Amino acid sequence: MGAVFITGGSRGIGAACVRACAAAGWRVAFTYRESRAAAEQLAAETGAIALRADMADGAAVARAVTQAEQALGAIEAVICNAGIAEQKLFQDLTDADWQRMLEVDLLGAVRTIRAALPGMLHRKRGSIVTVSSIWGQTGASCESHYAASKAALIGLTRSLALELGPSGIRVNCVAPGVIDTDMNAVHSAEIRAALAADTPLGRLGTASEVADSIVYLCSSRSSFVTGQVLGVTGGF
Repeated sequence: MGAVFITGGSRGIGAACVRACAAAGWRVAFTYRESRAAAEQLAAETGAIALRADMADGAAVARAVTQAEQALGAIEAVICNAGIAEQKLFQDLTDADWQRMLEVDLLGAVRTIRAALPGMLHRKRGSIVTVSSIWGQTGASCESHYAASKAALIGLTRSLALELGPSGIRVNCVAPGVIDTDMNAVHSAEIRAALAADTPLGRLGTASEVADSIVYLCSSRSSFVTGQVLGVTGGF
């Protein structure tokens, strides 16, 4: 296994990806924005490298990728996981709300891929995995800016799969359903129970279940898989 660069790796799905990649033998670097203590603890636990970077800051993202390459060698896989969520009625969303959501959830992935891509193009190999959401496929009431940014990630994934395939680079997307993470902890127990009831498997998913699918898409086991959106949804 080579080196993998993971954005938003200090908690939730990102942290599960750090653990799963490290366990699979990858050399891991991950970014975090605010959760320094959690990031340092995870780095100590897994041997990964924690790098502070705000996905809305293009220079910081590029710097983190460079630091990861210098410490770990060639980046063979990129996992664009960093994201934010917010619940608001559409008519209450401001331009600033839209800008922040797109800056992190969409353009954060764009900046990360752009920084890591030159090395992949030079070597003519690599795997890129974006993390969208089922709401990017179905839409989401009171989360239109979140759903729109996640839908855009799917379009980006499919477009890059076509563009980069001739260079030996695969690009895929994972679209989680309702996962038991901090992002969904804001919901009441009643809402979480209702979401579990609406899931055919009858429960919320776990971050490690999503991470297992992401690691598969990073690995050579998925060597003929590109341009795909894998739903890890429990059938939701």
